[in-house]
Amino acid sequence: MTKLEPSSLPKDTNSIRYKIVNFWRSTYNWFTNTPERAIAQAYKAAETIREIENEHFNGNKIAPESISPELPNYSSSIIIYWQASLNTNLKIIKIRLAEYRLSFPLINTSNQELLEKLKFIDDVTAKYLPEDEITVSDTSTNITITAQIVPEITRNQAIKTNSDFQPARPNSMSKKTGILPRSIGRTINRIRSDFSPQAEEQFVEKFRTSKKRTQASIKFILMLILIPLLTHQLAKQLLITPVVERVRGENTPHIFMNTEMEDEALEELKIYEGELKFESLILKAPTLSPEKIEEKVKEKAIEIYEVFRAKSTNAISNVFADIFSLIAFAIVVVTSKREIEILKSFMDEVVYGLSDSAKAFLIILFTDIFVGFHSPHGWEVILEGVAEHLGLPPNRSAISLFIATFPVVLDTISKYWIFRYLSRLSPSALATLKEMNE
Repeated sequence: MTKLEPSSLPKDTNSIRYKIVNFWRSTYNWFTNTPERAIAQAYKAAETIREIENEHFNGNKIAPESISPELPNYSSSIIIYWQASLNTNLKIIKIRLAEYRLSFPLINTSNQELLEKLKFIDDVTAKYLPEDEITVSDTSTNITITAQIVPEITRNQAIKTNSDFQPARPNSMSKKTGILPRSIGRTINRIRSDFSPQAEEQFVEKFRTSKKRTQASIKFILMLILIPLLTHQLAKQLLITPVVERVRGENTPHIFMNTEMEDEALEELKIYEGELKFESLILKAPTLSPEKIEEKVKEKAIEIYEVFRAKSTNAISNVFADIFSLIAFAIVVVTSKREIEILKSFMDEVVYGLSDSAKAFLIILFTDIFVGFHSPHGWEVILEGVAEHLGLPPNRSAISLFIATFPVVLDTISKYWIFRYLSRLSPSALATLKEMNE
């Protein structure tokens, strides 16, 4: 990755432009070096672990059972010390490899030395992985995320698909209607499986898979929320706002982004001037001469100028920061196809695990919030907030047109989904929904 050369910097090292360009160059070089820096730190921690193994455990795993008779008789306190050092270095390796995996799709930096370091890290950490944890090779690193979950999801979906599209055979009516109801047969099969010798192992395995799916789903949801927010704030504070302030200058004549802001500033100034005159007339303040009133009004105008100038700068910065945030969100989604499959399976399990009354309650709650009788007021508040965030004037005609069309479209989609899919997925929930609406 090519680094920015300092030869393009201006000669005046005290200028704002020089500081901005220098800061941008340092940030760019630091960012492009992220994969190599993360692997170097993980490699150093792996070397520390290997040195402890070779020096104190004869090259074996750092554990009490690895101590052979020819080695010194270490006390329990010394063993605890070495294990604490092991845990610290393993945590460093885990964090740095996660940093490498996040930055690798953005900065594809690879060479033979980097691959050798990754192989060394894998060799050191392989003996400390839990026995029930399956690792996946991702860009020459052992990524221990969700390897057991996705195959199971795919297998279940394939079984379900084959059962749904299996062609009907002749005389299938005799197979559908047996002597005993099918529920009795399922109950007998469940009792038989409970007495199976592998029942406990199967239960533990299902619990482990469910636990890993839940952890991976929660982590992915937090990533979808936190990464765009952090990107928005960091890009806005460190990069965009200084550039916008530099471009606009200190004495820019255009301090208002729209007429709404200008009217608000003038109204505030008129109210302040009226308050001064009112307090002077009712003798709650010393009598002020017209020159003194004008001086105070001028000070207030300067104060209002600074406030609205900051608002305008903030609005312009929000536009570009939102673009960076959307890019970060898109990158997370594009590079997390496996996590999306796990999240989909987790959400299906949560939704289908709800009772029929809970499903009907949630459907009514969300439809009333977004397309109900009082939803236009909420949409109006949301649209005005978005306009203020971007520094745009709230266009009443556009807001009214949006409220008149978008909630209607959502209502149509929700009713079609209830009619087409909910009647097949959960007929009892549909019946409960109808009773609650009536």
